[in-house]
This record gives sequence, structure tokens and C-alpha cells, in this order.
Amino acid sequence: MPARHAVDETFLALPLRALADAALARARALGADHADFRLERIRSASWRLRDARTSGTSDTTDLGYAVRVVHGGAWGFASGVDLTMDAAARVAAQAVAMAKLSAKVITTAGSAEGSRARVELAAEPAYPDRTWVSSYEIDPFDVADTEKSGLLAEWSARLLAAEGVAHADASLLTVKENKFYADTAGTSTTQQRVRLHPQLTAVAVDPVTGDFDSMRTLAPPVGRGWEYLTGDHYDWDGELARLPEHLAEKMRAPSVEAGAYDLVVDPSNLWLTIHESIGHATELDRALGYEAAYAGTSFATFDQLGKLAYGSEIMNVTGDRTAEHGLATIGYDDEGVAAQSWDLIKDGTLVGYQLDRRIAKSTGFARSNGCAYADSPGHVPVQRMANVSLQPAADGPSTEELISGVERGIYLVGDRSWSIDMQRYNFQFTQQRAYAIRNGRLAGQLREVAYQATTTDFWGSMTAVGGPQTYVLGGAFNCGKAQPGQVASVSHGCPSALFRNVNVLNTSAESGRT
Repeated sequence: MPARHAVDETFLALPLRALADAALARARALGADHADFRLERIRSASWRLRDARTSGTSDTTDLGYAVRVVHGGAWGFASGVDLTMDAAARVAAQAVAMAKLSAKVITTAGSAEGSRARVELAAEPAYPDRTWVSSYEIDPFDVADTEKSGLLAEWSARLLAAEGVAHADASLLTVKENKFYADTAGTSTTQQRVRLHPQLTAVAVDPVTGDFDSMRTLAPPVGRGWEYLTGDHYDWDGELARLPEHLAEKMRAPSVEAGAYDLVVDPSNLWLTIHESIGHATELDRALGYEAAYAGTSFATFDQLGKLAYGSEIMNVTGDRTAEHGLATIGYDDEGVAAQSWDLIKDGTLVGYQLDRRIAKSTGFARSNGCAYADSPGHVPVQRMANVSLQPAADGPSTEELISGVERGIYLVGDRSWSIDMQRYNFQFTQQRAYAIRNGRLAGQLREVAYQATTTDFWGSMTAVGGPQTYVLGGAFNCGKAQPGQVASVSHGCPSALFRNVNVLNTSAESGRT
């Protein structure tokens, strides 16, 4: 494990404590039952190349602060960018004024309903003067831009030099997030997170038919630094060498015959199925209907906790805010709750949800599990996804051993498109590569493959999970939720897994139907 970096001195030089003290003191003086202050500096930079030439770059910094209060049983929220004590106190007063207005709306709605709607927060110990920094070796913002774009150009040139590659796209997204939090209970935390997402795509075009296809690298986004691209954390040379061969084979591959197949699903594909069918479905605010107008609801309703057969008995899924290099890994969430790991699904049964402090209190949980997050200083924290991961079997098989147990099936690698209903129940997923399995061996790629199921049928058909040697932490930078919309990064770990008798569609045939 690399040594922890120190929080940037330029961030620590900001008047963090003084601003927080001014805001919290004003909130207390105005009668707030709870108040928290959050100052953030988020730097995001990206590089995009088309055929080894730069097509776009960006480098932005978002700096500001927010005050959130509970007053009269209602939330109040306001934000600002003026880093003076008077301005911070005014923002706190605005948050209290907003809470008072909201409290009037609650009272007008009727006594019984108003009582139910009152904001109360689950208890959490105070954490004074805590510091947390994510695990990385080289800050990507300490690396020259010319080195970043130069490496992407070199990798793009390798792809373009390969036979059959007509075009190559490359991109790199980097984020450095600094956050200071303080509340009236005595918690004060300073945190720093680094994450990045490199990606390359090769495109092939048949000059005779005009048919084309593309294939991306499988490297997931990670909570690491620049070492992810230059060290031994990922085999970039090997993947770039193999990618044109995989793409050429795919261009020649036959179209799949629709029907029921046994599927061996690689972690590079399965992470997204976990995200959509488990991660979102076990967000308790969704299950209670709070996101129905935008992000949707969940079939895994609260009355099914401890009862719902989510999948087979070998299915064990955790929510985790502590996984090293996870995109949703933190020290403390945006409500001052310490990071935790907990069970969501145990032996195939739904046993937990993802919570923030208000949801936890209103539904009878003793404590939040630390899932409050805001993507900018101008946004209010909402319940967001932890690193939700399917656990491997301690002595489980390799991916090759899983394949060897299949007579007629398909091995799926890499994520591509997805579709799922608003209740997170009916879904369809495609992939980067699909290989026919015949009598326990891979028998070449197939095209136009999609698998379709309901969430409980799919996870109920899982008959084997791979061992720790097959486990990979995948994820995404762009999970959306809330109104106004917010974007969060999240990781999902999983092993390879075997699913029996899953419905496979031919996407070309499906698109041609009327």
C-alpha cells in the first residue's frame, strides 16, 4: 500500500476553520437544531485525442462552500463563493431562512403528514480534527500536460499502426477533490481524493461493405494516481497489442443465434449489471419513492428487507465506502459519518440498504452507513451509492474453470450498452466481446449479443462465482441522480460468475422488428 499523501498546502491555506466557525455560530444564534459547513475545491481536467491528435482539453476548478441546517424540523440550504467571515455568516442566515419557509410548507400540509415529514438525523459520534487522503502514489496534477497528452498520442499511434484499425480515440479524465467539513456536533474533517479514467477505443471499417465496429480498453476508472498509466498496476502494453486482434476477429464473427444460453460473465461486464440492478435498487431513498420523479424507484421495497430472495444462495453483496482505490471510497461522508462496510445481500437475501442520516432515522436504523454526497459546493448532499460489490468464493474457480463447465454458452467481456426499467427489474446488457463456448472451450467471437432478464431471475440463475483471483474492481465516473442533477463516481468489484439458462437476444434482429 502506498504511503498517504498530505493534504495540499494550498487548500489548507484557505480560511477553512474561520469560515466554518462564522457560519455555524450564526446558524446556532438563529436557533438551528443542526448545522453543517462544507467547503470544497474540485479540480477536473481532461484530454481527448482523435487519431493521435488532440481534439479537446479542459482544466476547471470549482471552489465554494455550503451551509445546511435543520430548523423547525425542516431542511435549509444555501451556498456561496465569497471567502469572508461575513459572507459565510450571511449564507448561514440564508439557509435558516430557507428552513423556516420549508417548515411553513410542512405545517400547512397537515399535522399528521407534517409530523412524518419532520427532519431528524440518526446519531453519529463526533470526529474532531480528522484528516483522510485517498491511496495514490503520483498526483496526476503534478505531471506535465505534455506528458499526459504525449502518452495518449503514443498509445493511439500503436493502435493506428495495427492492421485493420481505421481510427483511434483516446481520453483521460482526472479529478482531485478537496473537502473540509464541520458541524455543530463537533465533527471537523479534511479530505483529499484523487481519481482518473483513461480509455482508448479502436475503430475498424470494412472498405467493401462499409460495415464498422469498435472496441474499448477494459481498464476501469480507479482511485489511483498517474502510476496507474505508467506502473505495473495494469497491463497497458498487452491490452493495446491485443485490442486490434480482438477487433479484427469481431469484424469476421458470425451473428449470434437467439435463445437460452449458459453465460460466464467477466468482471469487466458484470460490474455494470451490479451497478444497475443492485446498486441503484438498494438505495433506500429510491425504494421509498423519493427519486420517483427522476431517477426512478426500486422493486426492492422496504417491506421486503430480510425477505426478498434477490438471487441464489451463493450471492453475497456488500456496500463499502472503505475499499482501497474505490471511486466511492472516503474517510467521512458529507454528513460527517465515518466510512463503513456492510451487507446488502447475504446468502441471496436482501438484508440492507444504502442510507444517509435522515433516511436512517426515519426508517428505524440506528446509524447511517455514510452514503451522503454532493458533487459540488453548490449542491445539497443526497444519498449516493457506495462501492457495491459481489463477493468471490474463498476457494472459488478460475474463469477458465467456469468456462470448462459449460457445454453450450457464451463468455461475455467488457461493458457496452445497457437498458433497465425505472424499478431496476427488467434489463438488457451488451458487451465489448462475446465468445461462443462449446463443450467447455472458447470457440470464437459472436456479434450482436445481448442478454435479457429480470433482476431476480438473473441473480437466481447464478450457480458459481469465481475465486479471489478473478476479482476486479470496475466502475464509472458518471452515475447520475437527483434534481438538480448530480454526478458521482463509484466502483463495483466482482469475480467472474456462471449463470444458467439466460435469454440471449440478437440485437440486429431485435432492431429490425416493428
